[in-house]
Amino acid sequence: MNTTCKRHFVARRRCAERGEGRAKAITWTLVFLVVIYVSIKIVPAYVNEYQLRDKMQEEARFAVVNRFSDEQIRETVWKEVRDLDLPIKREDIKIENSQQLVKIAVNYSVPVDFMVYKTELHFTIDTANKALY
Repeated sequence: MNTTCKRHFVARRRCAERGEGRAKAITWTLVFLVVIYVSIKIVPAYVNEYQLRDKMQEEARFAVVNRFSDEQIRETVWKEVRDLDLPIKREDIKIENSQQLVKIAVNYSVPVDFMVYKTELHFTIDTANKALY
């Protein structure tokens, strides 16, 4: 025991500690870093899904009012897919278009690589809008 620990009671108590607090801090720091890493890998896929869903809902609303053709709807959605760099083929965009209803649907999967584990996030977006008359 060093001389500081012998002289002061408070210091003696600290000299007796064995580093349990340090191990707990390291463990929580590692957990925190893993959560950050996983979030960095997963959150962008969900943000892109939200943006595509929003664009599809907007397009369905306007397509009913403006009487857009299937190809016009598909082109608008396809442009958003390219902008978001999503793994969707043009033919994966399903459109049901009539005078009373516009329905747009797409299914896709995004691969996620965690270095030690690989998985895919599956997304299904299905939106429709009916005419008010």
